[in-house]
Amino acid sequence: MSDLPLISVVTPVFNGEKTIARTIESLLRQTYPRVEYIIMDGGSSDRTVAVAESYRAVFAERGYLYRIVSGKDSGMYDALNRGVALATGDIIGQINADDDYELDALATVADTYRDTPFTFFYADLRVVKPDKSFIKKAKFTRFATTRHWNHPTTFIRADIYKSHPYVLASMYDDFDLILRLRRKGYRPVICNKPLANFHFGGMSTRKNLREVRHRIACRRANYKRNGYGFIYTIDSALTEFAKFLWG
Repeated sequence: MSDLPLISVVTPVFNGEKTIARTIESLLRQTYPRVEYIIMDGGSSDRTVAVAESYRAVFAERGYLYRIVSGKDSGMYDALNRGVALATGDIIGQINADDDYELDALATVADTYRDTPFTFFYADLRVVKPDKSFIKKAKFTRFATTRHWNHPTTFIRADIYKSHPYVLASMYDDFDLILRLRRKGYRPVICNKPLANFHFGGMSTRKNLREVRHRIACRRANYKRNGYGFIYTIDSALTEFAKFLWG
């Protein structure tokens, strides 16, 4: 079993007592044997840490490494940077405290890495809304857009992740990282089956015009910082207004 890659998963959370159990249990249900799970709590005032602590014995029985770190941070991406720095795995992924993995998610990542060693990887995503769900397909195209990329199913080789921390500029720091990797010539390996479930309602799904304008500005800054032209600003605006109108 020591020949299998260790996969680290980091969850940033703040006051997530109502949803974090679903995320934690999705890690415990994995069919893959070599897992490290790190919860980065931002100093929650609710029972988030207590809920996480209640699973410690189960993780020990499962043979998974389990760490809970609690303290003030400067937001989600600061927490992720710290979690990635602590991770000891060969491959690192991230999932938020209101989302969850499919049963074979980590086994699929490991099998793919064995067959096609990757710098970074992402797969299809199931988007879950109160009234319906749909699959957001993953693919790699020359046109760099979030429409074809899914953060909850992204896994990055540890040495690359650790040497490319989030820039702590905006809510789209995750896609900024993908743009930086693309700019350096790294190409992802794509898996076209859903490996995670994204539950609609987080900070990236708020729906009002002020938030839409803010998200467009953040996307534009990402593209500009990474050397992309004005056409990407137009695409960002169209994407955000489409999300606003149709969800």
